[in-house]
Amino acid sequence: MTDPTPPTLGPRRDDSLVDFELPFFQWIAIQLQGLVIAVIVRSTDLLLLLWRPSLLRPYLGLWWQRLLLTPYSARRTFEMVRALQSTGQSFRELIYGETPLLTALLFLKRAGVGPDSRVVDLGAGRGRVLIAARWLKARSHGVELIADHVARVAPWLKPAGITLTVGDMTREPLTDVTHVFTNWVAFSPETKARLVEHLRTCKPGTRIITVTRPIQAEGFVGQTSRWMLFTWGPEKVWVQEYRPDGKAP
Repeated sequence: MTDPTPPTLGPRRDDSLVDFELPFFQWIAIQLQGLVIAVIVRSTDLLLLLWRPSLLRPYLGLWWQRLLLTPYSARRTFEMVRALQSTGQSFRELIYGETPLLTALLFLKRAGVGPDSRVVDLGAGRGRVLIAARWLKARSHGVELIADHVARVAPWLKPAGITLTVGDMTREPLTDVTHVFTNWVAFSPETKARLVEHLRTCKPGTRIITVTRPIQAEGFVGQTSRWMLFTWGPEKVWVQEYRPDGKAP
């Protein structure tokens, strides 16, 4: 015998759209730390750009767009929800701090980026890594999930020879890439698994740069790391190569 009265269901909680809540004093401490790091980052960024004045306007344009509207304020819009559903990601996977220009220059140079390189940033955010790649005279391309952000930022980057397009990072063509950067900080295990499979479409010898942890999967070899400064604090940056045969270079 079945109960004719359907069970009452409470409101469904969408973890991908939930705000993060912190105790007040912890939130204040994080804000103060972020402010100090931001001052250091902005100062060093601007000093570095004095050597590449053609990149100063794109950089200031990114800064201006950030002041006008953070791309993550649209977390509950229809377009955002649709983009997340199409990629299988959660909103929290899109949230992480920015990469200082000096940090990006250091790890790109360490990975061998130069004028003959093509760098792709998967999940490019505001594009500082793309600017750093152009600072080193490499070809520079980024893919970002948030369409409104790309529409506002891409025109500032284009005059510097940088392209930024809307797309799913696990579907971006990688066959002609020499270096791939992905922040890797907040991705879920499911997203990381999809991304690893997509990175197998790279040509052998492609160098993969990740933050926090290396790719621990067959075919990714030569793990080296170094601590570097990000807007949320010091973090390890890893450089590897994709070698389908599993042999280190």
